[in-house]
Amino acid sequence: MPNKALVRSRAAELRARFEKAGAAVAETSLLQPADVLLDLYGEDIRARAYVTSDSLLGEQMLRPDFTVPVVRMHMEHGAEPARYTYAGEVFRRQEADARRANEYTQVGYEVFDGQDPAAADAEVFALIQDTLSGLRLRAATGDIGLLLAAVRGLDTTEARKAALTRHIWRPRRFRALIERFAGRTTEPPHRAALLADGDPLQSGVPFIGLRTPDEVRARIARLREDAAEPPLSTVQVDLIDAILNVRETLPFALERLRDIAVDMPAITEAVFCLRDRIEALDKRGVDVNAIQFEGSYGRTNMEYYDGFVFGFYADHADLPPVATGGRYDALTRVLGQDSGIPAVGAVIRPDVMLKLEGQL
Repeated sequence: MPNKALVRSRAAELRARFEKAGAAVAETSLLQPADVLLDLYGEDIRARAYVTSDSLLGEQMLRPDFTVPVVRMHMEHGAEPARYTYAGEVFRRQEADARRANEYTQVGYEVFDGQDPAAADAEVFALIQDTLSGLRLRAATGDIGLLLAAVRGLDTTEARKAALTRHIWRPRRFRALIERFAGRTTEPPHRAALLADGDPLQSGVPFIGLRTPDEVRARIARLREDAAEPPLSTVQVDLIDAILNVRETLPFALERLRDIAVDMPAITEAVFCLRDRIEALDKRGVDVNAIQFEGSYGRTNMEYYDGFVFGFYADHADLPPVATGGRYDALTRVLGQDSGIPAVGAVIRPDVMLKLEGQL
């Protein structure tokens, strides 16, 4: 049997399993509206999407994943609660590593249910874990909501909080901003020149660019205002680092985060959510003492995840994650024009499963 046929057969088995768990089958088009969806993906996916143009439909892209199209479909036509499953190909350009597939199959399970978010998180995680139980895999979990809450609680300007929030999914840029806002780095020469007194546009250099002089002056004024703000305190920076450095099994991670919340009350609600999720996982029969929690986990995944995140990995093989998932409440609000529905989901790669089983 050809490799593709094997993958499709396994994908059909997985989708049938998710249907049995109560999900309705969702079908989405291979071509998706690029102008609507590209901004909802992370920087990595935007750079790797196959984009084309249609004279009637405008800019289109080959489907880079299923979650965003399924959310779009649900927010237009669905009712709460709802569960969906799907199976099909997704497409991502590979320019740096020829070994990575530019076309592969995803099988997913998505839950739209706001009655008990912790129970929904546990439902999705437990179903994926049970589906992969025959493989030797390591489960990793995290919670983007903790870091979002920590940034919102910083004693600094809204502009700085917005910048940090925007770059949570770009760890190096996030760290560079933290260091700059804490006054630990010096301004590069070109930026220092802009922050100096006077009007840099009066230097006699010809004005070139798409922005108007007034727009440039407004931007310089904002930079000068930011430079005049007091730095983040060492305590606040240390607390952010403490969250990012948590790496424990779930119960011990909860205790560590409770300690951090004493000095950073802004994360208290997110810690309560983690507590509820651990209890819900335990009720589902998940051994929470064997599940790792990492404070920095999920920061290089899709930018629409804003809460619970998880993945299953084969540490003994050089392969992509077998499954990944998470909560994306904010995404439903964007696509539902502020009328959001709490939602969580996950995808499995049947080709990676088959490789681990020695069938590919």
